[in-house]
Amino acid sequence: MTDCTIKNLHIAESFLLDGEIKSIEPYGNGHINSTFLLVTDKKRYILQKMNTTIFKDSDALMKNICLVTEHLRGKGIETLEVIFTKGGESYLKCDDGAFRVYAFIENTVAYDKVDDASIFKASGKAFGEFQQQLADFDASQLADIIANFHNTPVRFENFCRALEADKLGRAAECREEIEFVLSRKEKFSKITDAMAVGDVPLRVTHNDTKLNNILMDKESGAARAIIDLDTVMPGSMLYDFGDSIRFGASTAAEDEKNLDLVHFDISLFKAYAEGYCGAVKESITPAEARLMPWGAFMMTAECGMRFLTDYLEGDTYFATKYAGHNLVRCRTQFKLASEMEAQIDEMTKIVLDIVND
Repeated sequence: MTDCTIKNLHIAESFLLDGEIKSIEPYGNGHINSTFLLVTDKKRYILQKMNTTIFKDSDALMKNICLVTEHLRGKGIETLEVIFTKGGESYLKCDDGAFRVYAFIENTVAYDKVDDASIFKASGKAFGEFQQQLADFDASQLADIIANFHNTPVRFENFCRALEADKLGRAAECREEIEFVLSRKEKFSKITDAMAVGDVPLRVTHNDTKLNNILMDKESGAARAIIDLDTVMPGSMLYDFGDSIRFGASTAAEDEKNLDLVHFDISLFKAYAEGYCGAVKESITPAEARLMPWGAFMMTAECGMRFLTDYLEGDTYFATKYAGHNLVRCRTQFKLASEMEAQIDEMTKIVLDIVND
């Protein structure tokens, strides 16, 4: 038995597990937390060492997760089950870090990529149902795990500071990208302004709406549970919808160098909207429906702006594989955002037709 296994065994024994621990092995391919499959003679669990470098306030994070999952479970909806420690805590804080345990959700599978429109539509339906199930939850109870995560005007301010400093002299080689951002300054507050006046309500947002964060039933293929709730925060449904479109309705990889291959696929937008907007028809407001396409634009432009900001600051936030990687990423996002702008009216009609059907 390795030192790591012995250490994890000691940690696991602090939780209220059913049965005698038989094994603890690395599990999955996540990049943020360290994840292990914990097996007893009666049940399986997920043991995770939480990344306290990225998520510094473990108390607030786990409180958010417990509030949301308890609300869902109270409605009879399958969700993550937090296993408490023998001391009654939602996670274990010790010298080795912060650890939590979830019950393993059996007979499920997760997919890593969108292969066709039907899968993208199904993922939209799953995240839309997640939103609808939490429509009556008071999102003001939740803590901001990452401050100003999708506050686009604040992201713009950060960009302007990086541009003004230009500490590496990189601004000269990306004037076109800089102008893209500066010329759209007035658009970046569309969502935050609507939230400030109450037109767009404060809601629970997942903030990591990747396909592999949906557990699908192995037999039926139906969505069973939404997982990876570390970034659950108060915000707008426009953020979750928009970010899904940003990465799911693109015809190329996020770091494709050949921009001729990068396009916004409106047919994939329609597929996801049919799933997501169809699921939230009962709770979506008129303002939210009108701004859904702008959510897609905003999340895409914001992401590109963050890549550009990091490039100007010396690539200190996003991991890069080569010189100029962040600038390449920025250009793909701006190409997508510009094509979204050109099709806003058509996108809006698609959403309104779905919610008003």
